[in-house]
Amino acid sequence: MDYLLRSAAAAWGLLAGFDPEVWTVVWTSVRVSVTSAALASAVGIPLGAAIGLGRFPGRRGVLLVLNTLMALPTVVVGLLLYGLIGRQGPLGTWGLLFTPAGIVLGEFVLALPIVTNLVVAAVEGLDPRVWTTCRSLGGGPVASARAALWEARFGVLAAVVAGFGRVLGEVGVAMMLGGNIRGFTRTMTTAIALETSKGEFELGLALGSVLLAAAFGVNAVLLFARGRAR
Repeated sequence: MDYLLRSAAAAWGLLAGFDPEVWTVVWTSVRVSVTSAALASAVGIPLGAAIGLGRFPGRRGVLLVLNTLMALPTVVVGLLLYGLIGRQGPLGTWGLLFTPAGIVLGEFVLALPIVTNLVVAAVEGLDPRVWTTCRSLGGGPVASARAALWEARFGVLAAVVAGFGRVLGEVGVAMMLGGNIRGFTRTMTTAIALETSKGEFELGLALGSVLLAAAFGVNAVLLFARGRAR
């Protein structure tokens, strides 16, 4: 117990003292997570609305693929993308491997099916009269989809938060595609894994505290927004 208390005190000292290494890791992690979640939302929200509101051949197969991709192991995503963007891969000339952009690409692939699937569920849960009313008032498909997304806005917001949470706590893709390079691609999760294996429990605990606080803050915002809507 004394060991944990001493470690917690040392971790707080690193945070309160604005240790450069700690906050560089935090900034890198937040930057790549926000970017990948934003890109996944920009693609996943309209895609989810189109799948949820549309009726087309093969729709069940699309939903099956999305459900499968939600449970895709991060190391598998990392392995596949490593083969694509590695020096011998077809996209190797882009120079994405072991860069923040490479991590963003991998985390985008992880977050996209989550955001899309949850948006599908959100619009499918709406009263069907929302869609038919918009169409009867002369709204086109795009305008009707916007109205449906607005009615399901808190479900859509939950999808965005879930996508962000997925990438913020991800370690496999960040390690394989980023390389855990100090001051460049080292994120909170990869730093925690590295420092704990080296016996630097204090630094790992400090980063873990920031990671937990970030997840708590994002979900608190979502809960507050839902409360204001009632």
